[in-house]
Amino acid sequence: MPKNISFRDRTRALTRRHKIAVAGVATLGAAALAFSAVPGNAEPTTSEAASQAQTHVAYSTKPIKDVKASVTDQLASASLKAEAAKAKAASKAAAHKKAEAAAKKKAEAAHKAKTASRSAERAAVKPAAAKTYSNNLHGWISESLDIMKAKGIPGSYNGLYRNIMRESSGNPNAINGWDINAINGVPSKGLLQVIPPTFKAYHVKGTSSNIYDPVANITAAANYAADKYGTIDNVNSAY
Repeated sequence: MPKNISFRDRTRALTRRHKIAVAGVATLGAAALAFSAVPGNAEPTTSEAASQAQTHVAYSTKPIKDVKASVTDQLASASLKAEAAKAKAASKAAAHKKAEAAAKKKAEAAHKAKTASRSAERAAVKPAAAKTYSNNLHGWISESLDIMKAKGIPGSYNGLYRNIMRESSGNPNAINGWDINAINGVPSKGLLQVIPPTFKAYHVKGTSSNIYDPVANITAAANYAADKYGTIDNVNSAY
């Protein structure tokens, strides 16, 4: 049989444990009462603070997205503006280049026109080369006809040639020493046998004053015939 155990010691020990347990329960109860007695405007508990923090974080993502979208829109807008500015600059440069080309072309055209005008002016100012005539009957008649035309004296090549051949046979130094004029001391001379007084009266300015000069003789005789007969073409005999 076991020895008698002192219940006093055991009771004392249990009582000490019980006291500790009771004290702990009391402490927990007091804490619970203290927490339940916290007013509504007091600081939230740790769990409430965590919940509120989570709530704020959940709601804070939306404005961040909006900001990101706004930045993206701004970048896109800036890119479009840059492209538009670049296109505008390119268009302006092309227009400037086109304007320069047009101005250059216009200047070249004006230069060509001015050069052509100067050339025309030089051509107009430049005297025409003097017409030359052969020193023979054909040349003499041709030169005389040009003078007659300038002076308004009528006559043709045929009329001049025909009368010259009848009067002097084409000899510019021919002299008639037997007709009435020769008898009167004023013989007929030259291609168209003109007496000196008639040559002097009908001499055409610009020709030689020498009665034996072929062109001067022909022109003076044609001028006399035009006054007396209308034209040398109407003369078919001594005149």
